[in-house]
Amino acid sequence: MVGIKNKEELISNSKSPFDRKARKLALNSLETALKAADPRGLIKSKVKLKQGLLTINKHLFDLKKFKNIFVVGGGKASGLMAEALEVILKDRITYGCLNVPYASGHYEVRRIKLHQAGHPVPDEAGVKGTRRMLDLVSHADENDLVICLVSGGGSSLVPLPRDEISLQDKKIVTEALLKSGAAINEINAVRKHISDFKGGWLAKKAYPATVINLLLSDVVGDSLDAIASGPAVPDSTTFQDAIKTLKKYMLWSKTPETVKKALLNGQKGRILETPKADDIAFKKVYNFIVGNNRSASLAAYEKLRGAGLNTLFLTSCMEGEARHVGKIFAAMVREIVASGKPILKPCGIVAGGETTVTVVGEGVGGRNQEIALAAALKIDGVNGAVVASISTDGVDGPTNAAGALADGKTILRSRELALDAEELLMNNDSYAFFSKLGDLILTGPTGTNVNDISVIVVI
Repeated sequence: MVGIKNKEELISNSKSPFDRKARKLALNSLETALKAADPRGLIKSKVKLKQGLLTINKHLFDLKKFKNIFVVGGGKASGLMAEALEVILKDRITYGCLNVPYASGHYEVRRIKLHQAGHPVPDEAGVKGTRRMLDLVSHADENDLVICLVSGGGSSLVPLPRDEISLQDKKIVTEALLKSGAAINEINAVRKHISDFKGGWLAKKAYPATVINLLLSDVVGDSLDAIASGPAVPDSTTFQDAIKTLKKYMLWSKTPETVKKALLNGQKGRILETPKADDIAFKKVYNFIVGNNRSASLAAYEKLRGAGLNTLFLTSCMEGEARHVGKIFAAMVREIVASGKPILKPCGIVAGGETTVTVVGEGVGGRNQEIALAAALKIDGVNGAVVASISTDGVDGPTNAAGALADGKTILRSRELALDAEELLMNNDSYAFFSKLGDLILTGPTGTNVNDISVIVVI
């Protein structure tokens, strides 16, 4: 089972018995959330096969009606999803191919080929794997079944640039958007309109085959067309939305000419818009969310409640600038200590979702590390209070950490090491801060991805 590799070290970094207890409770709850987001357990609980009948969320598919079963898709969790699906379907799978991240581990699959590819910036390996998927589904007919395994990270892992757009041009746009502070749905609106795979194109090219979409959501609100940019889902965005996003974040002038040309041609109706809900292809597409942030966050919440804490499930729709969210968490801690509102201590609070970081400095970090660092500055001196935040995929920003943990003695400890917390936060250098304190949360790649989870504990 995936867990926090340095949990004992994180607990031992406490300066008081109250801090130690709070750290242990927070970390235990985060581990429980990761277990709840394990794709193998989720697939096993939602997908059943008995006497040739495949049941998914009470929907029945008679596999005897299908000549071939093909499996395609991609994402950070798709490897474990494929592993679980093979256990269920075994040799009923004709063939499959998926794109997974580099160094994502070994998976027990025989019928499904896994192609390693780049994330968060797409690469040629991803393009090669995506072309193989489209070649596979384009030969499917009305007697075939295509099972699409989709999870967060798929937007980068299954690239196929549209028209004259080169992969390099797509990389430039992707990198700029990731640093801009744009929300994931805005980023995906652009990705879908410069792709020949995402935004419903996979379903369009698989028609008239039946398509089952198994989705592990990493999107706030679980909008189907935003999960991995919705390769087999009707697209609710337009070329105009993509242009609007690039202009909103002042990236239009920096966008490669091939990208601008494609988007403007689409806006003028010169090239096809992404498939919409009235397209005939979607009459044979079935969508099932097998797991999401809410279910993982609730598991963390139940763990805290089971430990005897007063508990509050704050939200699974957390968004906004990471450092601002961290300050809000800290404000909640101080209000709990001062007035017992909104909940009496000892307490545990859980929030899930996905924040953003507008990169203005030259440091290294991730959104969850920024949440913890911003909170640390505002809970300085509070005894028995912890704010811990992780990315459930185990990779927070361009770092080897899942996130970080801060308590009321974090700033005290940083002063002893001559670290300037405010300066490091302003430089987006939260990784340097927490690595020197030994308070990075390390899980390694988890094989899942359901956004971020933050836990507040006050003893």
